[in-house]
Amino acid sequence: MPETPVFSTAAVAAPHARAAEIGQTILASGGNAIEAAIAMAATCAVVLPHLNGVGGDGFLLVREPRGRVHAIDASGPAGALATIDRYRQKEYDAVPPHGPDAALTVAGVVAGWSLGLELAKALGGQLPLDMLLADAIRLARDGYAVSPSEAHAGVDSGLLDAPHFSGTFLVEGKQPEAGALRRQPKLADTLERLSHAGLLDFYRGDVGREIALDLERIESPIVRRDLESYRARVANPLTVRLRQADVYSLPAPTEGLASLLALGIADRPGIRPGETAEYHHGMIEAAKRALALRDRLITDPREVEGELGDYLTGSALEREALQIDRRRAAAYSFPRRVEGSGVWIGCIDKGGLAVSYAQSVHGPFGSGCVLPTTGIHWHNRGAAFSLDSASTNPLVPGRKPPHTLNPALAVFADHRVLAYGAPTQIQAQIFSRYADLGMSLAGAVDAPRWTLREAGMAAPCCGSRMVSTQA
Repeated sequence: MPETPVFSTAAVAAPHARAAEIGQTILASGGNAIEAAIAMAATCAVVLPHLNGVGGDGFLLVREPRGRVHAIDASGPAGALATIDRYRQKEYDAVPPHGPDAALTVAGVVAGWSLGLELAKALGGQLPLDMLLADAIRLARDGYAVSPSEAHAGVDSGLLDAPHFSGTFLVEGKQPEAGALRRQPKLADTLERLSHAGLLDFYRGDVGREIALDLERIESPIVRRDLESYRARVANPLTVRLRQADVYSLPAPTEGLASLLALGIADRPGIRPGETAEYHHGMIEAAKRALALRDRLITDPREVEGELGDYLTGSALEREALQIDRRRAAAYSFPRRVEGSGVWIGCIDKGGLAVSYAQSVHGPFGSGCVLPTTGIHWHNRGAAFSLDSASTNPLVPGRKPPHTLNPALAVFADHRVLAYGAPTQIQAQIFSRYADLGMSLAGAVDAPRWTLREAGMAAPCCGSRMVSTQA
């Protein structure tokens, strides 16, 4: 069984060693967990461009030592010109995954960092922004090694025609090997400008002006006023009470509801934890019911605000669990959904402040569009919209698309706090193995797991990580 590292005062988790190192450095310099998480996120935005970047979206969960849980939704809406008519006139049957027409929603990551740092300061954080971004700036300017993850992921042929993609991420038209040195001086300049002018310059300052001009040049549906009016928002976290713990995630537009539903349904009497066929059948059936509700309910948060928690009550979960046949698999219809990828970052500091954070550009390298003035590559989260006006998530200016990201936190009866992140279906499996079966953190993450998906659909590119306090 893999060993679980144990630390006496604090812990960080990130998908790249350099990011974890900068998180440790920030904590050692007196920063709190939120500051460390944002510094790690900035580094990840540079060194893992196929998974995330400042041109993407993010979601943040923070738990104070005394128990209050905060949630920040840093996802962006569709631009003012992103209409179904526009895409139909271009003879699209669906929102394209690459190119300027895929770069159709505002990038929320940087606004989320800004709102997160406001919370960090309210909770005692004192580190300057330039210190938090210094590692990311240095790596973008001096160069970083292409990661094995990026080299393994490959490059979709549709990315090759995206503006400035090949010149930024390829070498002589080919994907670089792991370890190859890559520099991004324009991105370094942008991050340095933000470190001095403030993060909201990304939307309403000189950086925002340059972003808007570049988006206009490539004929993206996003216009300057979309950036100027954008704000990350404070959300009310969703929670489900289990036998072992209270678990938290984010509401729409994330899949947090589905993750909590799967856990809550599987936690009902009758599904006995264990590495047995009966248990995994129950978990799979719980996942089917959770995903079906997700497909019906998860849409723009303004349309479902305050409603989702009703599906996480004990009586609602009991009704769902009673629909599961212990001996037979239920049918499940796979809707058209675009799978995404991203990074998860966790941190718990010496004061007990806990952070669970995820950010992403959705598909590998997002839309593939690189804005030449700022060096930012833009996400393609809008690919989750439908061009059917009668659908649950139609493309309409100002609406938010559904998100696959959903960082999670759990608080156990003995006051342990667990921050963790994984794709929706996997969350229930790793949590149950740790909480119900008593596996170590590393063992729960390392154990084999399944995903329910249509034949031929690739698995999402996202790892699983956890950090926990001791009881």
